[in-house]
Amino acid sequence: MTVSRWPEAIRRSRMPAAAVLVWIAATLATLRPQAAPALAGLLWAATVVILSVGGVVAARAHPARARRRGRLWLAALVLGVSAGAVASTTVALAAPSALQAQERIGSGRSVAAEVIVTGKVERRGLSDWAFDAVAVSLGTGGVDAETGTVPVSVIIGDAERGSETRLDVGARIGITAIAGPPLPGDRAALVLRVSSDPVMIQPATGALAAASDLRAGLVAAVDGLPDPGRTLIPGLAVGDTRLVTEELETAMISSSLSHLTAVSGANCALVVGVAYLLAAAIGLRRGARTLAALITLGGFVLLVTPEPSVVRAGVMAAVAMIAVLLGRSGIGLAVLSLAVLVLLALDPWLSTSLGFALSVVATASLLVLAPPLAAGLQRALPAPLALLLSVPIAAQIACGPLLVLVEPTVPVYGVVANVLAAPAAPVATVVGLVVCLTPMAPLLQSGAAALAWIPAAWIAGVAETASALPGAQSPWIGGVGGLLTLATAGGAVWILVACGPRRRGSVRLLRLASGLVLAVVIGIVAGTTALRTVAGPLTLPGAWSVVACDVGQGDAVLVRSAGAVALVDTGPDPDAVRSCLDRVGVERIDLLVLTHFDTDHTGGVDAVVGRVDTVIHGPLDGSAAERVRADLLAGGATVREVHQGMSGRLGDAVWRTLWPRPDSPAFPPGNDASVVIDLVGPDLPRVVLLGDLSAAPQRALIADDVLSDAYDVVKIAHHGSADQHLPLYDGIDPAAALITVGRGNAFGHPRSEILSALAAIGTAVARTDEDGLIALWLDHGRLRIFRDDRRDESHGTVGGGG
Repeated sequence: MTVSRWPEAIRRSRMPAAAVLVWIAATLATLRPQAAPALAGLLWAATVVILSVGGVVAARAHPARARRRGRLWLAALVLGVSAGAVASTTVALAAPSALQAQERIGSGRSVAAEVIVTGKVERRGLSDWAFDAVAVSLGTGGVDAETGTVPVSVIIGDAERGSETRLDVGARIGITAIAGPPLPGDRAALVLRVSSDPVMIQPATGALAAASDLRAGLVAAVDGLPDPGRTLIPGLAVGDTRLVTEELETAMISSSLSHLTAVSGANCALVVGVAYLLAAAIGLRRGARTLAALITLGGFVLLVTPEPSVVRAGVMAAVAMIAVLLGRSGIGLAVLSLAVLVLLALDPWLSTSLGFALSVVATASLLVLAPPLAAGLQRALPAPLALLLSVPIAAQIACGPLLVLVEPTVPVYGVVANVLAAPAAPVATVVGLVVCLTPMAPLLQSGAAALAWIPAAWIAGVAETASALPGAQSPWIGGVGGLLTLATAGGAVWILVACGPRRRGSVRLLRLASGLVLAVVIGIVAGTTALRTVAGPLTLPGAWSVVACDVGQGDAVLVRSAGAVALVDTGPDPDAVRSCLDRVGVERIDLLVLTHFDTDHTGGVDAVVGRVDTVIHGPLDGSAAERVRADLLAGGATVREVHQGMSGRLGDAVWRTLWPRPDSPAFPPGNDASVVIDLVGPDLPRVVLLGDLSAAPQRALIADDVLSDAYDVVKIAHHGSADQHLPLYDGIDPAAALITVGRGNAFGHPRSEILSALAAIGTAVARTDEDGLIALWLDHGRLRIFRDDRRDESHGTVGGGG
């Protein structure tokens, strides 16, 4: 785009600006539902003011052209603000019932519920599945209470999902579950983790049941075809991924092909395109073709599952079709913005959905980024190849920054994999739909299934090959910083390709600036990646014996003796503990200690499955703990439960379990039955790690007389909560205390009581929320401390005169 066309771009930004206003309002309302009524009132008042004042100003503008532009901008502004008011009002009306359910049910309680399934069952993690539902009754203590339609998110394990109950959209089922709080901005009022097999109360009926039967027929039709191609056919055709294995799913994600098995705007657009061409072939006029295509799209949405994500994809496909029909990307962008505006006004919880954001930016990239990219690539490539490459490159530029928020990596071969898979995907989708829609013609169905297998097997082969290539996933900066750097790099690439080497001074300057920005970003990312991987260990003391990983509000502590490494807990997030292991240079874990099974101690276990030799753990406390144990066993680890009095070796050191007592009903599984372990060896400080013990088991631990008189290092119990037996710390007289705690956590950890007690006995405190990663080791008898956060003193000496 040349500088002279910027005014045109500004004019085109009216509707996108309105959509951004709605998005901001919906996000604020869903993240702070208690403030939604006030926000709604403010936006309704703003709408009235803008109409009154803006109308007068626009009417007085001169000349007539400026008056017309002013009215258009005014209309867009009013539309955006009023839609934001609608979104805020929607949240305000829904918030009381959600809050009431949360207050009545609470967190951690067992509930009996009847729910109506409203969303597709999708994999979450290694052994969990999740789906959206509305609860029509929720009860605790054997008493049911009608609740209307409270939205909930249901999590179910492999064992429970393996029952004969068909969890189709529209089915009403009974479940027993443990209630938990939702994430901020979530549509659900509660998260229900199922603890037993669901009971079918009423299966899906009508059109939903018919669609479910067709999907089940498709799955049955591909049975007997070779893997892995057969497992992809239902996903490519109707988004049904029940057959996709974990290994193939990982390969699809690593090769940037996972969107092919999710019903995205591309699937919907393909269905719309086929319907449009068929309508044209039988001689229908343009308007009739469009109507026929939209009716077909509605049927496809019903067949797949009319859940929010699929409806969203259908809307995006309709937008793309309208843009193509009109032949103007500017009009298409306005229609896309209007669709976003309507969807967010009616369903404001989409504003915090990554899937919704990906759908929007992917569609926008096809409308805005891809055409200039194709034109730029044609300067060096044949037109068909340039067009083929422009779509995945535009999608990567637009979607990549959002995806690094989930996984801080970039698929290096993603564009190539998408180009190779592009010819096969539409064939597999269309032929797979034929398989799905022909249950009454078994011969045709089986023949079509065999034909669909060919492109599906090709796509699976591309995914597996691309994911197995060296450097398939390039590490990237995580969080908002990663988003901004990748977006900047993508924008620079787009400018360099789309603008071309023109002679105009302003464009040449823009290209030069883009090249410099791209070089700086690549340098920053390369340096950061090096620190997180090969160069990471070089930034730490090579003699470290104990490392407290900075994993947020959770525990993950490494202990090393004679080259053997133990990891005590895995923190709440696989990415965080994986980053720590990469930074420290630990590939294999000789001993994994799971003190107990709360999420802040085992949530990151996926990062170490397959990398562990021996696992010891505390008492199991439900199906979630059983699944963690099963995953580690499946990864090849030796797993056993331990209690007070057991011991073993780690390199030259000896570990002992000091807690829990065997078969002690006074301290049931959970925090108070955490495994307490100490380690003693010639090459490491004397270390004791106290899990999440509260004051009562700490007093019992003293009574059992299993603690040593003095330790060099103590890991403070329960992140420094107030529930401590302070004489314990006085008795073990630690030189240094580790507090593993998240920055700005909502619990106020660590509490002033424990900090004051440690200061009173002269114990040096190192805490991950202020110091980042912490390393400790002995240096000629003196305990040394390394703090990674450069805002604090990075080195210190404790004991022996330090």
